[in-house]
Amino acid sequence: MMTLYDCATAPSPRRARILLAEKGVLHDSVQVDLRNGEHFGAAYRRINPHCTVPALRTDEGAVLTDNAAIAAYLEARFPEPPLLGRTPLEKAEIAAWQWRVEFDGLLAVAEAFRNSSPAMAHRALPGPVGFEQIPALAERGLARLGQFFAMLDAHLEGRDFIATQRFSLADITAVVAVDFARVVKLRPGDEHPHLLRWRAAMQARGTMA
Repeated sequence: MMTLYDCATAPSPRRARILLAEKGVLHDSVQVDLRNGEHFGAAYRRINPHCTVPALRTDEGAVLTDNAAIAAYLEARFPEPPLLGRTPLEKAEIAAWQWRVEFDGLLAVAEAFRNSSPAMAHRALPGPVGFEQIPALAERGLARLGQFFAMLDAHLEGRDFIATQRFSLADITAVVAVDFARVVKLRPGDEHPHLLRWRAAMQARGTMA
């Protein structure tokens, strides 16, 4: 059985958890204590030298150490339901929105959080190498998030999903990005009715833990 190296409080492994749930893939789960630095310890470095979660150990014994690889593997191994698109145009649309939501959403939150939180001092970027915080990047991240919420709200007017006419990987990433923004005290509000409607529909799927 596959094993997901996870952390219940972190956004990146949540993306993998939702993907596995949507695919209905049974797997073992190992919690990695990020708060106490377990991901920097020798034991976890042997699993993932990048010192990040998630990591997925496949049935073949390979260890996939980022969400892009995990999504590609699971889509190829478990093609139903398709979360990366069926047709060439669907695949292109989902890929485009996946990139957009990662760049404008997840990276903006990370920029704001990692460059402002005392808990992230000397840890402004993930991985084994420490980087100092840059306060101006935190301010830019917050500004980017405001634009991200407005862009998603406008895009979702009259739409049920981020890309194509069905649920996809882009919806998973967008849910995690929108929810992760809470760490910098930003949430969608009444000025984002389409975004709030979409987020409520995503919650009703029952896979968003």
